[in-house]
Amino acid sequence: MYILTIEDHFASAHQLRGYKGKCENIHGHNWKVVMSVKGEKLNEIGLLIDFHDLKVILKKICGDLDHKNVNEVEPFDRINPSSENIAGYIAKRAQEELDRTGQDITVDSVTVWESDTSRCTFYP
Repeated sequence: MYILTIEDHFASAHQLRGYKGKCENIHGHNWKVVMSVKGEKLNEIGLLIDFHDLKVILKKICGDLDHKNVNEVEPFDRINPSSENIAGYIAKRAQEELDRTGQDITVDSVTVWESDTSRCTFYP
């Protein structure tokens, strides 16, 4: 099994609906995102997937959240933009893009940091 890991980031605002505390107010984070993918079969030149291609996938997803009020971005207009939901959203979107490549590669994990000391890891 091969596991490749990349990082990206985005800045956004959000607020947690139904939360009792300061996070119910709109506030911002500089999010760090780490995504790992896995697979067993390398291509003809010995790569699972080109790091560049993987970074393009994550950059597009992060770009859709960057400098936005995440509460206004689907599906977060209906569900809370918690770290947990954001990590799951990124994993789902990335898997959809990976599936389009026709390669047998799956998302292993997505970790999102909302601060230097607080993070969530999602394993699909």
